[in-house]
Amino acid sequence: MFGLPRSTEIKKPLPKKAIFDRFKPKPDDRKLFDEQINRLVIVAEISPQTLAVNASLDVSAIYLILVSLKTPECDKKNIVLLSKLIDQRMLFVLQYEDTVRLAVYRAERVLVSESKSLHEWKLNLRGLDLGAIWENIIAEIGSIDLTKGKSLDETIIANECREKLKKKIAALEKKAMNEKQPRRKWELVEEVKRLKNEMEEFSNG
Repeated sequence: MFGLPRSTEIKKPLPKKAIFDRFKPKPDDRKLFDEQINRLVIVAEISPQTLAVNASLDVSAIYLILVSLKTPECDKKNIVLLSKLIDQRMLFVLQYEDTVRLAVYRAERVLVSESKSLHEWKLNLRGLDLGAIWENIIAEIGSIDLTKGKSLDETIIANECREKLKKKIAALEKKAMNEKQPRRKWELVEEVKRLKNEMEEFSNG
């Protein structure tokens, strides 16, 4: 799976009932989880015990969790719930029928990859130790450029802010196009200019 060596492969089910009984999530969280997720299985462990790789100070192992979905979408709340309940570095393999997306929780945010068929996915384990490998996996999932001098977390936060600005700019541009009152139209155009300057500062910062 994912082009990983056979030595990393395991098959350890994570029964939903056991998770609920142990961690006791709120009723609404449990309901959403149960509606969207069919089952969970640990399918791979990347660690010094399974590969010739060194642990880092903060990462001793990376686990791949196969999440079989009942629905095409998986609410990000489910990923947050699992990530907070289980204190491990986890890469979630969200599978619905023949398509798969990868998801990870980092910097208080959920990053989700594009959707591909299972056989198209290949994980590149790049890095001198597990900490570096983990950050590179996250960067790949989130299409994050780590060559600009910022830390991974800083880049994730900046990218999110940039995406929010893009959506806000697009909405204001549409509103300005449809606005009939000249003064209000001018105000909207000026706001768009201000937001574009703000976004440029993000890109250059």
